[in-house]
Amino acid sequence: MDNKIQIFEDKRIRTVWNEETEEWYFSVVDVIGVLTDSPNPRKYWSVLKTRLKKEGNELATNCSQLKLKSHTDGKSYKTDVADTEQLLRIIQSIPSPKAEPFKLWLAQ
Repeated sequence: MDNKIQIFEDKRIRTVWNEETEEWYFSVVDVIGVLTDSPNPRKYWSVLKTRLKKEGNELATNCSQLKLKSHTDGKSYKTDVADTEQLLRIIQSIPSPKAEPFKLWLAQ
C-alpha cells in the first residue's frame, strides 16, 4: 500500500494505492472537508453515516479503515476510507456546489 497526498483546489486529500486490487482509497473525512468546508468534517461524516444507516444504506458500514497520517500531528490513525465507487455514492449524499468539479477531478 502506497500512501500519498493528492491536492484538490489547494486542499489535501490523503489517499492510498492498493497494488493488489489496483484501486485508490480516499480519506472520507478529507473529501467531506473539501466538499462542505465544514469546520469539523469528522462530525459531519459521523452524522451522515448515522443518517445513511437509518435509511438502510450499507455504504457507511462497508467503508474500510486504514492507518493514515494525521494532517495535524503527523501520527497515524485508523481512518475511514472509500474506493472510487463508494466515494461517488457518498458524494451524492452531500449537497455541495463542489461535487461536480470533484467528480471530474476524481475521474482523472
